[in-house]
Parts: sequence; structure tokens; C-alpha cells
Amino acid sequence: MDILMQFLANVPALFELLANNIEGKIHVGLAAVGAGVGVGLVGAKAAEAVGRNPGAQAGILTIGIIFAALAEGLIFISIFLG
Repeated sequence: MDILMQFLANVPALFELLANNIEGKIHVGLAAVGAGVGVGLVGAKAAEAVGRNPGAQAGILTIGIIFAALAEGLIFISIFLG
């Protein structure tokens, strides 16, 4: 119990340390997570679409690459604006 109390007493110092080291770069990490999820969804839906209609593979591939590039563009926008 004493260790927990000591930890809780130091929590404000930990938050201050994190605030000084992060420097407002949380948006870059969130954009990276969002882009990863977006690219994963694009890939999953493209694979599902090709499975349903194999004849449309070329068009689905083209559209999938375009949408994946747009999703990854979020990272670059957040880095340049940050």
C-alpha cells in the first residue's frame, strides 16, 4: 500500500515530465494510428471485393492504391502542420 501511495504522490510530477517531453506531438501518433487503420480497412475491403468479383481486379487494385495513398497522406499533413 505504501508503494501505491508513493506512486500516487508522484503522479503530478510524472504528468509534468510527460507534458514537457511530448511537446504537442500527439497528433502525429494519432494520425499514424488512423492511417494504419485506414490502410488496413482499404486492403481488407479490396480483398473482399476481388473475392466477390475477380474480373474487376485491376480497377479495384487501382482504387485501393489511391485510397491507401490518401489515408497515408494524413501522416504527412500532421507532420508538416505540427
